[in-house]
Amino acid sequence: MKTASISEARRVALAGVPVAAASVIGQLATYPNLTPWYAGLVKPAFNPPNWVFAPAWTTLYLLMAVAVWRVLRLPLKTPARRSGLNLFFAQLALNAAWSWMFFAAHSPALGLVNIVPQLAVILAAIIVFLRLDRFAARCLVPLAVWVAFATILNLAIWRLNP
Repeated sequence: MKTASISEARRVALAGVPVAAASVIGQLATYPNLTPWYAGLVKPAFNPPNWVFAPAWTTLYLLMAVAVWRVLRLPLKTPARRSGLNLFFAQLALNAAWSWMFFAAHSPALGLVNIVPQLAVILAAIIVFLRLDRFAARCLVPLAVWVAFATILNLAIWRLNP
């Protein structure tokens, strides 16, 4: 009985710690650059107010942790488990890197270099997760929708701030 709970605790940590770390890494690049740099950019009319981002990302990170936890619970030899996890952690790394490329480097262009493949990797992860655990895949759909919107927003900011 103890082995199962330790194993489950390990899976929870393997899911939660990298997701939380990605969030913190992104915040370290974002918050110091909100003012004056980001505040001074010309933004499109559809740019959400700043207060929307924290609850949106908190929800998305929680959903990501649940999704990866569910896949981590599958037996090691489950077909496509490893590729699904690789895709998930690749998108998570791209997610954390985007903040550094966009905010810390003050470069909407670098943000685009990251966010377009990031969206593709998220979609690929959803496709693989669908074969593994439908609920896990559904947990990533809001992330794909948000990142698709963020891609359009990033593009608009890049075009408005040559």
